[in-house]
Amino acid sequence: MTARRPYMLRAFYDWLVDNDLTPHLVVQATLAGVRVPQEFIQDGQIILNIAPRAVGNLELGNDTISFNARFGGRPHSVIVPLYAVLAIYARENGAGTMFEPEEAYTSIPGAEQEEDDGIWLEEEHSAPQPSIDFDDEPEPPRPKGRPSLRVVK
Repeated sequence: MTARRPYMLRAFYDWLVDNDLTPHLVVQATLAGVRVPQEFIQDGQIILNIAPRAVGNLELGNDTISFNARFGGRPHSVIVPLYAVLAIYARENGAGTMFEPEEAYTSIPGAEQEEDDGIWLEEEHSAPQPSIDFDDEPEPPRPKGRPSLRVVK
């Protein structure tokens, strides 16, 4: 029998987006084949915002999830094998699901054991990526003092 995870992941993603929620993935970043920016990994995991406005070229495949995004203003290509996905949930209310271990992923080399070499930092140099606005970025500081207008003739 094929794994349920890719189908459940796509269904939850569509449901969250259809309800104007922000889908986030929890990924075990230390597994082989995971390509995410190292500097954002905490306790071996990374949380990825996969909302349509935050990523480009999102592909929710049967074996991997891939997309382009900006982290700290720098473009990255992200690849996450489905065996490394732990959960999908909405940032606003926590609605979503955690994925249980599946038999289909236990026979994949690297899916169970942690490897330090499984994380790569990769920048996109081939094509310029459009700037993506993240909801998590703070607003720029407002100018202090009184507003003023000048008459220009």
